[in-house]
Order: sequence, then C-alpha cells, then structure tokens
Amino acid sequence: DRPEGRSVAVAGGAAGAGLRRRRRPGEPEEMNLKSERRGIHVDQSELLCKKGCGYYGNPGWQGFCSKCWREEYHKARQKQIQDDWELAERLQREEEEAYASSQSTQGAQSLTFSKFEEKKTNEKTRKVTTVKKFFSASSRTGAKKAEIHEAKAPSPSINRQVSIETDRASKEFIEFLKTCHKSGQEIYKQCKMFLEAMHHKRELSIEEQSECAQDFYQNVAEKLQTRSKVSPEKVEKVMDQIEKYIMTRLYKYVFCPETTDDEKKDLLVQKRIRALHWVTPQMLCVPVNEEIPEVSDMVVKAITDIIEMDSKRVPRDKLACITQCSKHIFNAIKITKNEPASADDFLPTLIYIVLKGNPPRLQSNIQYITRFCNPSRLMTGEDGYYFTNLCCAVAFIEKLDGQSLNLSQEDFDRYMSGQMSPKKQESENWSSDVCLGVKQMYKNLDLLSQLNERQERIVSEAKKLEKDLIDWTDGITKEVQDIVEKYPLEIKPKNQPLAAIDSENVENDKLPPPLQPQVYAG
Repeated sequence: DRPEGRSVAVAGGAAGAGLRRRRRPGEPEEMNLKSERRGIHVDQSELLCKKGCGYYGNPGWQGFCSKCWREEYHKARQKQIQDDWELAERLQREEEEAYASSQSTQGAQSLTFSKFEEKKTNEKTRKVTTVKKFFSASSRTGAKKAEIHEAKAPSPSINRQVSIETDRASKEFIEFLKTCHKSGQEIYKQCKMFLEAMHHKRELSIEEQSECAQDFYQNVAEKLQTRSKVSPEKVEKVMDQIEKYIMTRLYKYVFCPETTDDEKKDLLVQKRIRALHWVTPQMLCVPVNEEIPEVSDMVVKAITDIIEMDSKRVPRDKLACITQCSKHIFNAIKITKNEPASADDFLPTLIYIVLKGNPPRLQSNIQYITRFCNPSRLMTGEDGYYFTNLCCAVAFIEKLDGQSLNLSQEDFDRYMSGQMSPKKQESENWSSDVCLGVKQMYKNLDLLSQLNERQERIVSEAKKLEKDLIDWTDGITKEVQDIVEKYPLEIKPKNQPLAAIDSENVENDKLPPPLQPQVYAG
C-alpha cells in the first residue's frame, strides 16, 4: 500500500529515477502491473553497458562494461601520451631557441668556455630526447618486453613467506593444471612470469596494475581458445583457477592500497550508513515481512553473506558472497509474497540489507572486484547482474535524501541529527498472531525513546540552571566591587601605648636622674 506517484531516485550510472521495468517473456501481466507500483523502478536496459555492446555495465567504470571501459581508457591514455610528447617537443624548441640567442651575444668567448657550452648543450639534448622516448609508444613497448625478459629470472627479493591460504591455493592450482596436460605447463609459466612482473610494478598506480591484470586475463583466454582449442566452458574454469592463484598472492598489495582513497571512502560510507539507522523497511517499500520466522532467517543469512564478503581474498569468492546474499533476498521476498520476486522488489530489499548489515570496507571490496576480477564474470551472468545492483544500492545510499523516502527535508534532517526518531507501531495495531517478545521489544523501544526525551529535557534545564548560577555570581561580584569603589575602606595605624611611670624610660634620656635617699647626722 504505497502512495501513487512515489519514486526513489537511484544514483549512479546504472539506474535512474522513475525508470520502469519491462515485462519479462512469460511473466504474467498482473505481476508487471504490481511491480510498477513499487517505489524504486529499474529498467533492466539501464543495467547494461551504455555503449550498447550487450554486457552489464558498472558504475565504477562510468556505466561501461569491462571491454568498453578498457577501450575508452586506452584512447584517453594515448591522447595523454600524445599531449605529453608535443609538450616535450615544444620545450625542446624553446630551449634550442634560447641557447641560439645566447650564443649570438657571446661569440667572443674563449675556446675552453665554448667547449663547456657545447658539452652542456649535448647534455640538454640527451635529456629532452630521453623524455620524448619515455612518452613514445615504441619505448613503452620496449620497456614491457625488457620487463618480461627480466621477469624470467627469479628475483631473490620476492617474499617467500606465504600464508597458509596462499600455500593451499598454490597446491590446488598445481593439482588442477595436471588435468590440463600440455597446456598446464604453459599456463603455470605465464602465471609465474606475471607475478614476477607485478612484483616490479608495485610502484605503479593501482589503475595501471589493474590494466596489467586485465590484459593478462585477456591474453591467456585468447591463447587457450586459439592455440590450445579449449572449449569455452573449460576456459572459464581455467580462468577461475588462474584468478584464484594470482589474486591470493597479490591480495595484500592491491587490496585497499595506501596510494588510493579507498579507506577514506569506506569510512564515509560506514558513517553514512550509521546515520541512516532509523530507516525502516516501510520507507524503502521493502516487500519483506520479518515477523515470519523463515523470512527472518533469510534476512539474517543475507546480512551474514554480505558481511562475509570482506573475509575473502579472491574476487570470484567475493562475488559468490554477493550472489548468495541476493538469492537469500529473493527467497525472503518469495516467502513473503507467495509469488516469484521481481527486480523492482529486489533492489530496495538489497538497499535495506546493506543498511542493516553495514558491511566492513564496502567501497574497497567493490573497487577490488572491479579492478581485478575476471571481466567475463562482471559483463555477463548472474554474478555481474547482482554486483551491478550492489553498486547501484551503494550509490543510492550515498545520495539518499528526504524525497527518496517520501519525507520532508525538515523531518529527514531531524532523523539524521538524532533529534527525532520515526514513530513506532502502536500496540493496538498489532495482530493477534504477533509474538509477545516482539510486542515487548517495541514497548521497550518506546519507553527508551521517552526516557531519551526526558533526559534531553533534564540536560537542557541543567544547562540553564548552570547559566543562571554563573550570572548570579557575576552580578554579586559586580555589586561588591561597586560598593568598595564608592566607599573605600581606610585603615588607620594603631596607637602606641603609654609608657609606665616607674619603668625605665630608655627612649628619653633628657629627664633628670631619680632622687637618691640621703642620711643626715643630727
């Protein structure tokens, strides 16, 4: 029972506000009409690559799929190289002109100084030529070849202390390659060379390392299909094992590296989700009834899966967690509605699961999957579909506002600041079959809300009383100071006591001496 005309804007390159889902082949028309009344509408075509190649797009790649994004990235990179090469040529011309003008004004210099200037000019020309070669495409190709040639020799500086998980992945990879017969040795050799090359490329940006990994995936897949004549199903299995082997070893170097702002984005998203703790399923039009025990179990499993994603090392395993979480969501919706779930039901429920679970390092995991996952998994299949929806859910949460939840901006701001919380369901509205524990829980929540409001009033009154006491003290002090200034207190010196007559007057020596008794003879 949602208000008509309500819509929730989905931020990001993969979904838009007010988009309606097309009816699937074989889907009843009644279900399609029901799903159109949902709050969040997603046209399935909006999840595809915006270049029209038919694969799933990714908001992290500006709505392109992996293949089209790499093409656009290469075009931009080549343009940047061309601009840098033109800049190097212009700098060279300016230096040559400056040197020519200085030589015309200093023609009378000595032979020794002329040789010194000639040597200096040669040094400048060599430096500029080096810069031009650095930005040229041919030098980049030569550098790559030289790097691969150096990678053939094992480097003693590589850290050999691998974890138990890395060791286990290596053993499983070797056991799997034994089933590939002749191509297994070549695959293992290429993987070792790639790991050695990535060891020397740790100083590069994470985007460049991602490009190297994507090129490696593409080259290996093409060689398996063209040279070894391996079936597509077998190629997919081989690529999964290769991804697991190399990414288990590279995980600690390429996941959330210090050179990126992934950690900062993680903290911002986590803080944002914490601030949205008050959002209820009714606000998002989530078609899930958690009072049903089976549905509640599905919701808990979905939250567990999305949180467990952070503990995985391989991009494919992280995608598996997202897929498993999504399947639990579909099952919860199906149990609640007693009918198959639609895409318009899935996205708001996924948003609710993310808000309720607050997965750790969410942005870092999304970026890691985007950069180093096998591109075939992200462009097609259910893994790519569910991952695209997760990206849309995160983008929606980042730009969530009052209009998206059918709230006024004032109420939204109060909820976000914690000044007010949404009203809980009244006890008289409970149905007779509701668990007593749930009723008691909501009753306690109402009581806590009232206590919180009372506590806020007490704190406010205490601050007011403190301010009044400070003002009263300041007033009394000022009055005392005014009285002291108006009637100053004069303290006179103490009068000295009179000296006794019979005491020896040592202070005044001008008095005559005392009379002495005299005896007369008669």
